[in-house]
Amino acid sequence: MTKLPYRTIPGPKSQEYLKTAAACEPPCAADQTPIVWDHGQGVWVWDVDGYPYIDFTSGVLVTNLGHNHPGLVKAIQEQAPRLMNTYSFPTPERVTASDRLVKTFPKNLDRVFMLSTGSEATEAALRVARRYTGKQEVLSFFGGFHGRTYGAMGVAGSRGTRRGFGVPVPGGIVAPYGYCYRCFYEKTFPDCDMYCIKALDQLIASTSSGDLGTVIVEPYQGSAGFVFPPEGWLSALAIWAKERDLLLIIDEVQASFGRTGCMYAIQQEGIEPNMLCLGKGMGSGIPASAVAAESRIFECMSPGELSSTWGGNPLASAAVLAVLDAMEEEQLPERARKMGEYLKPRLMALQQKYPFLGDIRGRGLVFGLEIVEPGENKKPSPELCSLIIHGAAERGLLLGKVGQFGNIIRVAPPLVILPEELDQALDIFNSVFAQLV
Repeated sequence: MTKLPYRTIPGPKSQEYLKTAAACEPPCAADQTPIVWDHGQGVWVWDVDGYPYIDFTSGVLVTNLGHNHPGLVKAIQEQAPRLMNTYSFPTPERVTASDRLVKTFPKNLDRVFMLSTGSEATEAALRVARRYTGKQEVLSFFGGFHGRTYGAMGVAGSRGTRRGFGVPVPGGIVAPYGYCYRCFYEKTFPDCDMYCIKALDQLIASTSSGDLGTVIVEPYQGSAGFVFPPEGWLSALAIWAKERDLLLIIDEVQASFGRTGCMYAIQQEGIEPNMLCLGKGMGSGIPASAVAAESRIFECMSPGELSSTWGGNPLASAAVLAVLDAMEEEQLPERARKMGEYLKPRLMALQQKYPFLGDIRGRGLVFGLEIVEPGENKKPSPELCSLIIHGAAERGLLLGKVGQFGNIIRVAPPLVILPEELDQALDIFNSVFAQLV
């Protein structure tokens, strides 16, 4: 096991680049650890000062295969000299990638349209859904994040996505998500009997114009703080939507490609949505996304009404094929499940030891650690969260923070991480926590 050096953050070379960035880039990028990345391999990244770090961000939930996976690198190297982009024309790479993707979906999802970003995927899904249903209103959830474009903003449930940008695309109706640690209705699971699902009818009756046709939801909410609803909540929502003849869109831009211990998070409860949005890990570093749907739904669109300049380009499609190969050959979803089972009890043990670990939630290799002021009031502590992230970086562990209050630590390493690397990261956690106590 590599002994990681203690380092001052940021190092001198990182400081130089950060100074240049401050002079030429707008100050609206994500609030991340102040280091400048240089290169990576597997679960490791090195900054421009030469320091190694265990990456618990996966490049922000993208590099499921790990950094510079040899199969992915080879696929890109072989494709780049042949053809990198063609607008709308099919290529062997795109057609083959689409065919292989369809074979991984629930049987009702028999068509897939390739795009380039997660926002593009959710925008396309919303456009198709409104055309198919003939209805404008879309139900989404508090804390939900479906992209930063205007259509996605109209169904956002997060303050940072909506506030200060004017009137969003109309038709969005927002309801409480299954966030049990901070229940909107101040109830307790399982005694509540999923009251938030039962309350949907009353909410719709009082807020809808009668034009509701679609539901869009994440199987877990990433930007809201890695919020996992209780087991059975998503399937209960799917049943509720089906009984009311509503189209169900599952947004797995972040949750798919093995992250939760299954190829797709919907497999945890056997859900068959009408549409499925994919992205991030789909290209494992190369921009790639897609919308999957039932044939009958896509048939409402005429030729050319869905298009994308970069969607399904040969380079991205070659990357998708390499990702699918790695998922199958290295059994990465199953690996994520096993590593999650290894990691979770160790995180729970830390929670018993340190009172500022208010909630630990997750599955596979994606967990949220909610940092609170010690006590009974669950008061978010973004200050303590920042201290933990900085202290971990000084010791060689890269973390991110998310959530409405900026108090939730993101734990999401690449799926190729080894048990000894998890142990090393947990030792760093324990060292930082002990110092704070």
